Amino acid sequence: ERPKDRLLGGLLSPEFDEASCLSRDQSAQYWKQSNHTPSPYLLQKLRNYESLHRRCGPNTELYNKSIEQLKSNASTRPSECNYVVWLESGGIGNRVISMVSTFLYALLNDKVFLLKLPDDFHGIFCEPFPGTSWILYSDFPIQDLDGFDISHPQIYGNIRKNNLLRNDMDAAKHSLPPYLYLYLIHDYSGFDKMFYCEEGQRLLRRFAWLFLKSNRYYVPAFFLNSEYSEELSLLFPEKATVFLYLSRMFGFAPFPFERMVSQIINCSLTGNILPEIVEEESAAPTTSGTNRKAVLVVSLHSGYFEKIRNMYYEHSTTTGEVISVYQPSQEKEQHTEKQSHNVKALSEIYLLSFSDVLLTTTFSTFGYVAQGLGGLRPWLLVRPDDHDLCLHSTSMEPCFHFPPSYDCKARKKVDIGSVAPYLRHCEDFPHGVRLFD
Repeated sequence: ERPKDRLLGGLLSPEFDEASCLSRDQSAQYWKQSNHTPSPYLLQKLRNYESLHRRCGPNTELYNKSIEQLKSNASTRPSECNYVVWLESGGIGNRVISMVSTFLYALLNDKVFLLKLPDDFHGIFCEPFPGTSWILYSDFPIQDLDGFDISHPQIYGNIRKNNLLRNDMDAAKHSLPPYLYLYLIHDYSGFDKMFYCEEGQRLLRRFAWLFLKSNRYYVPAFFLNSEYSEELSLLFPEKATVFLYLSRMFGFAPFPFERMVSQIINCSLTGNILPEIVEEESAAPTTSGTNRKAVLVVSLHSGYFEKIRNMYYEHSTTTGEVISVYQPSQEKEQHTEKQSHNVKALSEIYLLSFSDVLLTTTFSTFGYVAQGLGGLRPWLLVRPDDHDLCLHSTSMEPCFHFPPSYDCKARKKVDIGSVAPYLRHCEDFPHGVRLFD
């Protein structure tokens, strides 16, 4: 077997040494060899971005100059260094998919990607750009970033709704706000969704500081924006590789337990993921053999793990394979506010990404991150009340759950899943859309 490429085909900067982030350096040893190759254009774009971030990142002369302008509360205009600051929302899966989306937004607009690091995120991610930082320091002049919500006075949607901001405004004659707040949470308004329109993007480029809060993977919307179509085709000739490449730089109400565990087992058997068992009571489980499979169960609860483990512990398999079942943690409840919980969650996402086969439940942002990191097309548990228990997804991209339904050019509502050949409705959430090749 050929040695794994620690720089992942050039996605990672050669300036990083092994000690800077062991997990980043060693992940290539565990992910399956990818059939996809990043475009030379993307690699050059990433190197250019790293230079921009080093020049404009926290504690640089240009950054400090921009901070002073922000402190003065004066109208800001585009300059050599323009920023988009990511604000967290939701669990770790939601956070990672929205971080990747926001980084792409920064990349497309030559903005510097910074984040307000939540207390429970300290020590979880490595610095993704060499020789600089992506974290806002505690002395940042706007102190209430955690309190930014849908009622914020400088929220982009309300400003557009009240016609306080137009493309024809002359910055020399009109006093523009020092920054704008972009609210892209699932309950956002039609005016907030104007962010996705060409007109909206041209307007936003006039601001040196943007603060963006999202819990969604909104990347597909950029592919429908003519301002970015040519650039995106150069960056990602294979459209369904966006998350695979960029993520490596750094719910519905629950179903009854018995029905869900039955669904998991049936999907695993019908998809030939796991072997059938020998039902006779006298059949002893196989304890040795050359063919072995390891099953990793990731859940807040231990019930699924125990059911699957006991199934293969108490019976032999029809194929003679030895099945071992593992569960790293059993947290019982989600505690996104706790750093230790997030460390376990991210560790388990990475473990899932090393799988040969991945099976996930519907609407799972946790699963989206794992499949994107590993370049895996997952099996999806999509129809709990139907005979069609699971489907093998045709894409490794996350689903954009709540896309805009407005055609910016035609100025009318459309079915976003039918406007481009590379966009289809998600198998696990028909209202959402996903990128395909």
